[in-house]
Amino acid sequence: MRAKRTEGTASTRATKASVEPLRTGYGLVVDGHIKASFKARDTALEAGKKLKGRFPHLQVKIYDAETKLSEDVEIAGP
Repeated sequence: MRAKRTEGTASTRATKASVEPLRTGYGLVVDGHIKASFKARDTALEAGKKLKGRFPHLQVKIYDAETKLSEDVEIAGP
C-alpha cells in the first residue's frame, strides 16, 4: 500500500518579502535582503553597525531608496 502525498505539507514555508519596494528612506540590507526601513540615514547606519558588531560574518549594507545606491557597513577593528 502506498502512502498518499498531499500538496502543502507542513514543511512548506510561507515567507514573503515586502509587497511594495522601498521608494523613500533607507533600507537595512542583510545578505541581499531588505530587513528594515528607516526614515533617516543615521538611524539605519546605527542599526547596521549594531547588527554587524553582533554578527560580523553578515554582509550588511544601507540602501538609499532615492538615489538607489547602497553602502557597506563596516565596524572599526579591535
